[in-house]
Amino acid sequence: MSDPLTFEWPIRVYYEDTDAGGIVFYANYLKFFERARTEWLRACGIDQQVLAESEGIVFVVRRTAVEYASPARLDDVLRVESRIERLGRASVDFHQEAWRDGVLLATGDIRVASVARASIRPVAIPDAVLDGLRRGPHAAGRGALPDRI
Repeated sequence: MSDPLTFEWPIRVYYEDTDAGGIVFYANYLKFFERARTEWLRACGIDQQVLAESEGIVFVVRRTAVEYASPARLDDVLRVESRIERLGRASVDFHQEAWRDGVLLATGDIRVASVARASIRPVAIPDAVLDGLRRGPHAAGRGALPDRI
């Protein structure tokens, strides 16, 4: 990882992740990307459960676009890289990549929206959460996101 704003999360491929041919089922990359984004938020100091309970706000996936380059197989250890491409008042665009031993397997562009838990209507991301997202997952001495990205 050369970019201090890129967050990496390891994922092991389990039997349940594969299809009958022993290759990771295409939709499971979305699960891998979800796990990495969740860990990215934790690394930014954002606890989604606390946000839901205290502010009544949850993040939902609004849009995805995934491209597949090479297959992953049972027992492979993947490295999912995540970074913010755009930070809006009520949404965040992530770019994510799944790698195995230097080989790009899949890329995903995912828009996550901030919504009110009760109504599932868009709401502004709280300022404290925006600050955490701007600081990034490596804020402790490794750089921060610019004010405008």
